[in-house]
Amino acid sequence: MKVCVLYYDKQSSNVCKILASSFASGIQAQGSDCDIIDMGKEAGKIISFYEYIALIAPPATLWGGKIPEQVERFLKQCGTISGKRSAAFISKGSIRSTKTLQALFKLMEGQGMYLTYSDILSNKEIASASGKRIKIS
Repeated sequence: MKVCVLYYDKQSSNVCKILASSFASGIQAQGSDCDIIDMGKEAGKIISFYEYIALIAPPATLWGGKIPEQVERFLKQCGTISGKRSAAFISKGSIRSTKTLQALFKLMEGQGMYLTYSDILSNKEIASASGKRIKIS
């Protein structure tokens, strides 16, 4: 199965990149092909041909509840993703992490994505374990 792991990092951080790599290694341990895409650097890339999409985003503010607008911009320009099975993850780093995860849910479901899994990732070990545990097929 072809899986796409999307991530976005703020300019001064690479936390989501590390989490995306760990998550992808967990998925590859299941035997699926996995590509990692930086939403900040590869804006406009078409991801319609992937069968499963995982998205890892940081909170936009310390107080949480908001996702960076680059994530929304990427999802609007990435091709047809309506009906795709997907997973939503946020990196730990805000006071109201569940509120931030809900904002990511709304954004992804607004694009027509079908969410099958979600989690708050605090370190790369949890990201790898989530990648191994998630049901892709």
